[in-house]
This record gives sequence, structure tokens and C-alpha cells, in this order.
Amino acid sequence: MTTDVIAKPTPSAPRRAVKKRKPYRGKLWWRYLAAAFAVAFALAPIVYVVLAACNPAGTLSTLNFSVHDFGLDNFRFLLGKHDLSAEVTYENYPYLLWYRNSLMVSSIAAIMQVTIGTASAYAFSRIHFKGRRLSLGGLLLLQMFPQILSFIALFLIMQKIGAVFPFMGTGTWAGLVLIYLGGAMGYNTYLLKGFFDTIPRELDEAATVDGASANQIFFKIILPLATPMLAVVMLLAFIGLMNDFILASIFLTKSDQMTLAVGLRSFISGRYESSWGVFAAGALMAALPVVILFQVLQRYIVEGLSAGSVKG
Repeated sequence: MTTDVIAKPTPSAPRRAVKKRKPYRGKLWWRYLAAAFAVAFALAPIVYVVLAACNPAGTLSTLNFSVHDFGLDNFRFLLGKHDLSAEVTYENYPYLLWYRNSLMVSSIAAIMQVTIGTASAYAFSRIHFKGRRLSLGGLLLLQMFPQILSFIALFLIMQKIGAVFPFMGTGTWAGLVLIYLGGAMGYNTYLLKGFFDTIPRELDEAATVDGASANQIFFKIILPLATPMLAVVMLLAFIGLMNDFILASIFLTKSDQMTLAVGLRSFISGRYESSWGVFAAGALMAALPVVILFQVLQRYIVEGLSAGSVKG
């Protein structure tokens, strides 16, 4: 009788942990150089505007500017009390009134743009109706034409509207908001529709089975999921409206109705002199709402910009 001896496998020698070599810092010098150049390139205009705003001479030349010349006279001039009932002169610019006008018009128009764009994008994404593709193609076709081609037509249309509804014609905030609503509908609709298409339709079907209505699906399921993209669209719309100059200068002619972009031009439109220091100070303070909005919506902006990049 033979016995088979099963050979036991010899234990393999333990593997040595391979240490990952850290990249030699000397080989990464060009990355640090590129990063430093990018930071300097981004901060140079801001530093230049800050120096011009703090220059009491009121010029853009900073060659002879020293620390001893640093002052806040330009900011005090803008924030000083002015008689708004008097005739507008160089010493009587209603800067705070222009600031309020810009915030009010930009906020109302941005909220309404997001509201209308969200409703139209949801309809194109979830509802199948006749003319759906034709309507999307029409929106895309309209975006191909430059906006400046419609200025004359818009001016004539607003005059006709003002003859019937005086509160919504030329020279009114309601008329300017009405124009803003039609100018960005195509872009916002396409942007939001692409995001709504990434939301699974199974969520809608499951909510319908549970007895949810169409309004409940939209407000309690779709909108919470689309909050990051809505924040991005809201921010982009607000920045574009705050920086708008052409449309606001055409349709708002009175000094007490001007927005900030139009009003700031008054400081540098003089024939014989231009107060560039006051203009730079006003531009810096005009950027504060955008910076604050960026900080408040920072988390949503990152989520919205990266939405759809990784699927699974």
C-alpha cells in the first residue's frame, strides 16, 4: 500500500514594501514658475485699479505714486451726501442711487430669467409636444445673430409699448427688465435643459406611482436636484446684468434712473478732464456684490460646474 505525500507549498518570502519615490522638486520648478506667472497676471489689473482708486491725483499714472500718497478721498467723495434734487454736476453724482438701481434691476431680472428659463427647460426636457424640436432649433438659431442687430428694433418696439403702457416703455426700469428677459432665454434654456436631461426619468415615474402630482414632482424632486445649476445660471445672469452698459445707456436716459455702469461713465466722459481715481474707486465698490455672491454660492457653483462630468 502506497501513501501519496502531498507536498505543501513553500511559503513565499514576504515582499518588501516598495517606497514610492517623491518627485524631485528641482524638476517641478517650471510648474511653480507658471503658477506664479498666472497669479501675477491675474492680480496685476486689480492692484493697478486699487492704486488708481487710492491716488488723490485722479490719474491712472502710478509712476510717481508712493505710500505717502495713499488716501481714501475718492471713496469719501462717492459715499458723501449729495443733493439729489439739484442739477447733476461733477460735485453732485448720485453714486449710491446708481448702486441701488443696479442691484434692484439686476436682481429682479436675474431671478426672473432663472424662473422662466427653468420652466421652459423643464418643458423641453420632460414634455413631448408638437414643434418641440423646431422650437429648440429656433432658439439655437436666434443665438447665432449678434445682439447689436436688434437694438433699433427693440427701441422702436419699446416706444410702441410705452404708448400703451407708459410704465413699461423707454426710460423705465420695467422696460429694461423686459428686454433683459428676452435676451438670455435661449442660452439659459439650453443650459438648464442639458442638466435636466441628466436627471433620471425613473424618479418622475416613481413619484407618479406614489401619487405625486406634476407640481410636486417639479418643486420637490427636480428643483432640489437642480439647485447647483440654478445657482450657476443665477450668478452668470447677475454678473452680465451688472456689467451691461449698451442697453442700459440706450433705454435709461435720466440721471436718477441710470445704472452703475452707465453712471460711472460720467466720471470719464468730460471733454477737458476725467476723474479716473473716482472712476476706479466706483468700479472697485461695484465689484463687491459679485464677490459676495461668489462666496455665498461657492459650494453650489462647484457642484454645478462639475455636474455631469462623471456619470455612474
